[in-house]
This record gives sequence, C-alpha cells and structure tokens, in this order.
Amino acid sequence: MGKALVIIGLVIAAIGAVMMLGVPLGRLPGDIAVRKGHFSFYFPLTTSIVLSIVLTLLLAWFRR
Repeated sequence: MGKALVIIGLVIAAIGAVMMLGVPLGRLPGDIAVRKGHFSFYFPLTTSIVLSIVLTLLLAWFRR
C-alpha cells in the first residue's frame, strides 16, 4: 500500500510539473465547449479518454 501511495504522489507531481510547463491538460483538441449567451457547457471528452488510458496502464502495471 505504501508503494502505491508513493507512486500516485509522484504521478500527481508529474502532472503538476507538466501543467506548469504549459501543456494544456483539460483543453485538448476534441474537448467539447459550448457557449451561448449566459450558458456555457464544457465536456472534456479527449481529456477523459487520455486520463482513462493512463490510469489503465498504471493499474495494469501495479497488478504485476
């Protein structure tokens, strides 16, 4: 359990470092944004897919 927490912490720190370098996580091409008048809707479709793939790979790696 301790090893998993350390790895998760390192992953979160790496994501923070990538975002500080200017990579637009959360605003990728393919994300849906609709703005009409006083209404705005944002659905991060591509970001969700990328996050799902990364988490699947990490969890598969932990199971070994």
